[in-house]
Amino acid sequence: MMGGSPLRILVVGAGLAGLAVARALRLAGFRPDVTERLPPTEMIDSGLYLPGNAARAMRRLDLDGPLRPLGQVIHRQRFLDAAGAPLCEVDLDALWAGVGECRALPRAELHRVLLTGAGGAVRHGAEVSTVDLLPGRVAVGFTDGTGAEYDLVVGADGPRSAVRTLAALGGPPRPAGQVVYRALVRGGPRIADWTALLGQRAGFLVVPVGAGRLYCYADEAGTDLPADPLARLHELFGCYGGPVPEVLAALETVSVERTEEVELGRWFHGRVLLVGDAAHATAPTLSQGAAMALEDAVVLAESLRAAGSVDAALIAYESRRRPRTRWVRDRTRDRNRTRDVPPALRDPLLRGRGGRIFREHYRLLTGPL
Repeated sequence: MMGGSPLRILVVGAGLAGLAVARALRLAGFRPDVTERLPPTEMIDSGLYLPGNAARAMRRLDLDGPLRPLGQVIHRQRFLDAAGAPLCEVDLDALWAGVGECRALPRAELHRVLLTGAGGAVRHGAEVSTVDLLPGRVAVGFTDGTGAEYDLVVGADGPRSAVRTLAALGGPPRPAGQVVYRALVRGGPRIADWTALLGQRAGFLVVPVGAGRLYCYADEAGTDLPADPLARLHELFGCYGGPVPEVLAALETVSVERTEEVELGRWFHGRVLLVGDAAHATAPTLSQGAAMALEDAVVLAESLRAAGSVDAALIAYESRRRPRTRWVRDRTRDRNRTRDVPPALRDPLLRGRGGRIFREHYRLLTGPL
């Protein structure tokens, strides 16, 4: 409620960001409409690693209970060289003490928790075709010929956001410079920790996500997508040590995509606001994509509840969120630049100071929202 009448709010996108926003708004007393251009088909599942600040945001969304039995709590990050020899490690319980525990789980499981928490139905197959900024409201048209007016439209439709383009907030995302491979593995080696092997301009990460499954994430510098991703993984990482040979042997299917980055001068135009990857996508190097979207949802609902007008709320929201998302973007770029450092120089540095360097990447995020 604002000004004595219910706000008409549209959330565009029913991924993690959109569902988190819908949940946060419902907790704050709003009843948003949620639309999604894709049909409710079963997604190609992959894994997800949620750092402690994501757990805190889930707690603020009152969804920590349904999350608790899912996936696996991760206590330690281990960094190895390409042969599997230790470089450094990070004590995650100490890093995120007082904030939240780190957890890895299949992405679809988190999506189901958020979908249930969002309440109400998602209108699937509803693709936005027009966004007209009117005084104090937004007229939205859909490709099926229907339309409606809203007091606020929240674009949560990912790095290639249609809302961003239609509201003149920015164009397509920029390539961030890596090709990323993802897979869920069954029957692989027993692994308890988040474990990354760092090679020459490439890295291989594996983390347990519960029920004997492993989430495999690998990347290489570049922008060209391979014709056969599985063969390319074997070509890139066939000489790696540690758990990699067993993981590769257990791999059956793998998805591949380019990393993308979104950097905008502003996140809202009139009564249209962007959240999550639509506003501030980065390469997934710090595992902060979902965490930033969850935090966005919490802060947006707080801002709308506290402000005297939608316009004041949007200003307050962006001023709170920009410093954290900028930190993530800058630290992501810092870490990605280390890819170009030859292992002969990089590995001794990481053995001496790696734990401290990696902990520093999250310093701001351990503080209050």
